Amino acid sequence: MTSTMPRQGAPWTDVKARMTAMAGGDVKWRDGKAAVYVFNAGEDVEQVQKEAYAMFASENGLGPAAFPSLARMEKEVLANGLELLHAPEGAAGAMTSGGTDSILMAVKAARDHARKVRGVAGPLNLVLPQSAHPAFDKACLVMEIEVRRTPLKAWLADPAAMEAAADEATVMIVGSAPCFPYGLFDPIEALSDLALRRDLWLHVDACVGGYIAPFVRMNGGDVPVFDFAAPGVRSMSADLHKYGYCAKGASTVFFRSAELRKLMIFEVGDWPAGKMTTPTLAGTRPGGAIAAAWAVMNFLGVVGYRAKHGMVTKAREIIEAGVTARGFRVIGTPQLGIVAFTRDDVDCLAILGKLYERGWVTSATTEPRGLHLMLSPVHLGVAEAYLADLDWATDAARGQTADGTSAGYAR
Repeated sequence: MTSTMPRQGAPWTDVKARMTAMAGGDVKWRDGKAAVYVFNAGEDVEQVQKEAYAMFASENGLGPAAFPSLARMEKEVLANGLELLHAPEGAAGAMTSGGTDSILMAVKAARDHARKVRGVAGPLNLVLPQSAHPAFDKACLVMEIEVRRTPLKAWLADPAAMEAAADEATVMIVGSAPCFPYGLFDPIEALSDLALRRDLWLHVDACVGGYIAPFVRMNGGDVPVFDFAAPGVRSMSADLHKYGYCAKGASTVFFRSAELRKLMIFEVGDWPAGKMTTPTLAGTRPGGAIAAAWAVMNFLGVVGYRAKHGMVTKAREIIEAGVTARGFRVIGTPQLGIVAFTRDDVDCLAILGKLYERGWVTSATTEPRGLHLMLSPVHLGVAEAYLADLDWATDAARGQTADGTSAGYAR
């Protein structure tokens, strides 16, 4: 087998030039052409992300005794999140590498609670609405937990359907705040009532909404109760690298009490190097991600976040009005930065493919077939350009059909 690694290294200037050339075909996200994958809060925030990450790129959050600076920064980031999400006294959490990691750790804690506290001995199951993120399926595949997805009611989780699907072996029920496909808040208060009545572990997946919804509410937005203010919520996930505008990969997972958080922790001592304790699945914990999260939060502050999120919601309002005027139907009543919309006379997935030809890398829904945008502050400046290209793409797509992977970037 021939090795592809060069025998002799090249100067950084040459390597950097090659990397820049390779990136030439990537989506122009700095120009606002991406409404998925990247959360673009502007050049100022990007600079803070990069410089803070670089300052601690070699440090390892696994060793708090060696790097007390990282331990302090993580503690302060978590305190910010707990306050924003109305956590009670004694609540606790941890930083993770992303939403999937946070969700996996919450499911692990709920599973151990079912086994160790409730004494469930047989097969376990997890109940969630059809719109909940596939990260829960991944966690259940790892832990051999049955997944029970329930039908939606008006695009939202249906508490009655979820209650019917739950039983004594249910480790967790799930609500989203908001869900990714439609950007809609599930009825968390109703799910909280169900959790309290049936003694069920309720997890709220606020990976998308956790670091935008509190500020939209501060800006006067009509945001429903979705967090620890609902007494039945036992755990939450919220991504820093989404609407927290922090560097990837950074997320948070929170628990109503430190006792519940203990169920997440790994402790291994039966090997020659002594006991090893890790708060999450990861061993090495990139110091750069922790430092960048702390830096961005301190750079923006409440006023900065309110301003950035005000731009997001304004962009969504412009696009909602624009697509409605063009004959599309917005799915539900989105309140944050996600908007999904559909129409019957033109295949929306064919429109998506045409938009890709104009450089737009966005997303789609398949139930119903629709277009999907996850907006950032940068999109306020390009909303009208998007709507103009949407006109062209809609006309170009008339009479065409596309499959569920029609967008060029998804193939």
